[in-house]
Amino acid sequence: MKTLVLVMKIIWRHRVRSILTALGSAMAMFLFCFVGSIQSGLDDLIGQQEADRSLIVFQKNKFCPATSQLPEVYADAILEIDGVREVVPIQVFTNNCRASLDVVVFYGMPPEKVHEVRDFTLASGSWDTFSSQQDAALIGSAVARRRGISTGDTFSIGEYSVRVAGIYDSENQAEENYIYTHLDYLQRGDDASSDGLVTQFEIVLRESADAAMVQEQVDALFAVGQVETDTRMKGAFQQKSLGDLMQMIRMSGYLGYGCVGLLLVLLMTTTLMSVQDRIKEHAVMKTLGYSRSNVFSIVLLETAIIGIIGGAIGIAAAVMAIISSGLAIGAEAVTIAFTPSLDLVLTGGVLLATGSMVAGIIPAWVASRTSIIGALHAG
Repeated sequence: MKTLVLVMKIIWRHRVRSILTALGSAMAMFLFCFVGSIQSGLDDLIGQQEADRSLIVFQKNKFCPATSQLPEVYADAILEIDGVREVVPIQVFTNNCRASLDVVVFYGMPPEKVHEVRDFTLASGSWDTFSSQQDAALIGSAVARRRGISTGDTFSIGEYSVRVAGIYDSENQAEENYIYTHLDYLQRGDDASSDGLVTQFEIVLRESADAAMVQEQVDALFAVGQVETDTRMKGAFQQKSLGDLMQMIRMSGYLGYGCVGLLLVLLMTTTLMSVQDRIKEHAVMKTLGYSRSNVFSIVLLETAIIGIIGGAIGIAAAVMAIISSGLAIGAEAVTIAFTPSLDLVLTGGVLLATGSMVAGIIPAWVASRTSIIGALHAG
């Protein structure tokens, strides 16, 4: 306890340097968590969709939703396949098929199907309003935060303008980046060019169904039809849509760990400079009876406290910023929410504590090994 009190006094005595070092630590951990939240969001999306026994039917050899057009009547034929419990026709509209931090995705579905196949709860608004008004929409809370939208507002993008009937929350944070409206509203648009056509079908399977077999049967059914189809598990479909973006997100993980390495070098360099400036002070401490191990412990603890306090502030700031911003990145109408998961916070905390301790070893060793006579002479 006496050592801790002494260390805190040393930190406070050199408070400008301590604050600047702590800020550097905070910035490094902020970047680590911010970059890591994208990876957490991707892992969460994949995990959620792998557990979801659903298939997506898309037009073969098409990519962006704007290019896929399937006859809506295909739903009746798909429903006849053994193992299929429900078929939901979906019209998709997005403001950008490329990778973007502000993708707006409309899902047009029969209103009664939204309630049946989507597991989310309304934070405000009502299902009745959504069902009764043809241009009504349910907006995910992440989109609402990002765009400043409230229930009762009118929201416009492209050729579509909808009335916000409700804002919903979901356990799947990626889901909170979508806007649900009526199928026939999106089909008509301004020129009714999509009337009778949909972007894709979502197939809800029975518990006993063989997903691979149903997938093959659907594609075989329309192999010689008006439009050929490409059917995949929902998770596989979304991974294919994200494509190269997934690789970029995987690679960004190295940037996060690079930030931790930067933290280690920053703390080590700053503390070493501090040790050189206080060489006479450490000599006086040894003269007063402090052992080499005492000096080593004091410098090591000083480095760890500054690093951990600053890093903890950075982690907390990153979590609050991500939650409040509702950020998401998407491509081809599939979004990945920036997710500050508990695992990410714990990983950041462990790396922060370990890195701060490791960063103090060399400066502490230098301080403890300095001779009294040489230090006083240098001072």
